[in-house]
Amino acid sequence: MERPHRMAQIYGYTVCLVAVIAFIICISIIIPAIMDLGDPLHAGGIFVQSGTPSLASFDNYKMDILKNSKNDEQKTGTNWIPEDQTLHSMFEAAKADRISQANHSSVRSIVVNSLIILICIVLFTFHWIWMKRLTKLSVLKCQRLNI
Repeated sequence: MERPHRMAQIYGYTVCLVAVIAFIICISIIIPAIMDLGDPLHAGGIFVQSGTPSLASFDNYKMDILKNSKNDEQKTGTNWIPEDQTLHSMFEAAKADRISQANHSSVRSIVVNSLIILICIVLFTFHWIWMKRLTKLSVLKCQRLNI
């Protein structure tokens, strides 16, 4: 005898499986985002464009700016080298911008994936309880038919 509610059970268990998979994926995104908040300057989600100066230290930044200045001088024939005070303020502004971008990206990832995790938990719980009730109904109907 074929069990009743077969399609409903397949649907319910499929939703539970998808919710668990989505939960695991979101957790794997949240963990690096939390780690990036701890060290936003070295965040993995920020891809440094080629040709941008290094923000590892002021000296590295200064050397990259001087190299770019030297390359610009060869191309255009103009030579402008900013003073150390100007370079330092440029370095601090670039560093603050990179930190701000990394923090924003990390917080956005955490919020979005936390909401998805919450939805996964609600979907899983609702469908799991529904499957339990559906299974009990199926067992009761089968028992009544056999008696």
